[in-house]
Order: sequence, then C-alpha cells, then structure tokens
Amino acid sequence: MKELHTGNLYWPVTLNNPKVYVPLRQNKKTQVAVIGGGMSGTICSSVFNKSGLSTIMLERGQVAGGSTSANTGLLQFCNDIMLCDLIDQIGERDAQIFYKACRDAVQMLEKTADSLSVDVGLIRRNSLYYASSEQELPKLKREYEALKACGLEVEFWSPSDIAKHFPFQKPGAIVAHGDAEVNPYQFVNGVANDAAEAGLEIYEQTDVVAHETLPSGLHLLKTADGYEIEAEHVVYAVGYEPEELRGKLIKAELNRSFVLVTEVQPSLQSWHERFLVWETARPYLYMRTTIDGRVVVGGLDEHTEKPTHSDKELRKHSDKLHSQLKALFPELQAPIAYEWCATFGESRDGLPFIGADPAWKNVYYCLGYGGNGTVYSMLASHLLRDLIIGEEHPLTEIVKLDRKSLANV
Repeated sequence: MKELHTGNLYWPVTLNNPKVYVPLRQNKKTQVAVIGGGMSGTICSSVFNKSGLSTIMLERGQVAGGSTSANTGLLQFCNDIMLCDLIDQIGERDAQIFYKACRDAVQMLEKTADSLSVDVGLIRRNSLYYASSEQELPKLKREYEALKACGLEVEFWSPSDIAKHFPFQKPGAIVAHGDAEVNPYQFVNGVANDAAEAGLEIYEQTDVVAHETLPSGLHLLKTADGYEIEAEHVVYAVGYEPEELRGKLIKAELNRSFVLVTEVQPSLQSWHERFLVWETARPYLYMRTTIDGRVVVGGLDEHTEKPTHSDKELRKHSDKLHSQLKALFPELQAPIAYEWCATFGESRDGLPFIGADPAWKNVYYCLGYGGNGTVYSMLASHLLRDLIIGEEHPLTEIVKLDRKSLANV
C-alpha cells in the first residue's frame, strides 16, 4: 500500500467515532464496482447510486483514510494551470468549458453538503490570488482578462486595494467569487453515511487483488480474502494511478507537499472575510481558515514522492510555512498544532485523468491530479455516470486518458 502521508493530521480529530463498514464476506454481483473509498470513490459511488445504478464501493483501508485525511479543503474553480495557459494548450473553447465546469462543480459540492444529514463545514469563500512579484503581474492581468471573458465572476485588485483589506501589499491580485472551503474528512464520511442509508454497499478492509474480464464481458474482481465481485462496470478511484497504468497512458508526477494547522487564533480580524489565499509563484503558498479559528497553511512542494519520516525535516518546513504566514499576517501568533507531509500528483498538462480505459471495455478511471482534486472528483462523478449509461458529456474529450493534448507535454 502506497504511503500517502506522515506527521500529525488535523481533520480526523474533528470527527468522533466515524462509521465503520464491515469487510466483504460473500460473493456479490453489481452494475458498478468502485475501487477506492476516498473523495473520488465516495462522490462517484454516491452519484451512481442516486442515479439508479446498483453500486458497491470497495476500500482496502478505511473510508476517507488515505489522501482525504491530508486534503486541505480549498474548493476553487481556478486551477494550477492558468486559464490563459490552458487556452494556449487546448484552445479557447475547451479551456472555457473546463473552467466553467469547475465553477459548476463547486456549486454541486455545496448542494451536496447542504443535502447531508450532518454539517461538514462547507462555507462559500472568495479567493485572493496575488502576484508574488512584479514580474508576474502582466501574466496575472492576462489571466484576469481570460477569466472575465469566460464569464467567471472575478475582480482585479491593485496594491492599494489589497492593502485596504489585508495587512500586506502585493503587486496585484485576482479576487475570485464563488469558491468554498470544506472539512474534507467530515464531507467524505457524511457523503458515505448518507449514501449507505440510501442503498450504497460499502465494504472497508477489502483489498482487490485481481481483476479479469469474463468471456461474457463482465468483470470479475477478487479480494485478498478470497471473495469475488461480478460487475458490469469497474471504476478505479484510487487517488493515483494503478501501477499497471504507470508509464503506459498517464504522464504525471508524484510529489510531496507540507501542511500545518495552527492553534486557535485569538483573533482573525485582519483576515478579510476569511478569503482563501494563494499566489502565482510555483510552488505556491496557500492558506485558509477553519470554522474554529485556526489557520491551514500549505506549500513548499518538492519533487519527491515519499513523505518525509524525519521529524526534524518536517518541523523545518512547518517553521518556514509559519514564518511565511506571519510575514503576511504579523498579528497571527498562534503556534503550530498539527503538521504533516503528503504525497500529491500533478499531470503534465495540468488536467485530471477521468474517463474510460481505451483498451479495456467498461473500465474507467477517476484520477484527480492537481490542487483541485475535490472539484475534479465531482466532475468525474457526473462524467463517468454519463459514460456508464451511454450519454454524452462535454468534458469527455478534454480529460480522457488518451487525450491529444498529452502529445505536446
């Protein structure tokens, strides 16, 4: 099992006694088998189940126990790849379709959260995307024009506008309206619980170790405990690519990032409307607040796949992130309470991999590479549902595994 994070995670302590699901202990037949019980697998399974597809979700560990626990919960329609760059890469029409779909996905995440039987801390927020240096200002202005032309709700703030609202000044910033924050651990557990109540079958501690296609075209999944699931369709929502795909279809890199969460701040008065904050520099610094008044800060990404096991190395990065936070918000003095290092994936063209296996009928992948993984999970749930029931979806050609744009990266 791939190690996805080290350190002391914050989100799991916010939910007492998450529901436990039994392992699979009998053979099963279903229309759709979803492998993975994280953000992607849970959202997809819930949407499939609501759409009338009999669905089984199989998780080899615990629901929300992988990358979800290390997710920082920023929900944004802007992506790691700027819209202006995506236009150059895949054309204006497709780039705008993708960005608008991300905006709509944030709205769908809010609608999902509102429908749950528990509060999962989803709050709509604006985002401040600032130029890290004067050199990056012209491109940020070009990005603003691209976002505005796409019909997305954005403003451009001058240095004086920024200083009027925040205790720091930057060369310029885009303010995006319509983003959100969420407690990802509570969200996934909440979606899973309600979906289970509505008929979704969920099995934890169930490791799929073999997958073969029967002469009938059905798929046979075998678990480590010797049980079998016969499915018409199989969706791999495993966070990162299955090993059998590595190097064949997907051009992506696995890196690691660092995150800290402070103790509760005495005051967040200087943090204008609790905006989500990030920057143009790469790797970028990003931050948000929590419902109970903490600050989540992430960044310092490194081109190394495995999370660090050195407490000294982890604290060095946390101290640096804390210093960067205090440089922007000098009055925030609350110390570090939680810190972790987590693996994350980046595709080479800045887009997720969502769609059908080109060579394996009725096998699909939901691999949400990049900083917008939760948004991509929501996109994937509707796109894959449409593929399974034989309907068209506008994103299919843009994010499929063998898309043409990969040939140029």
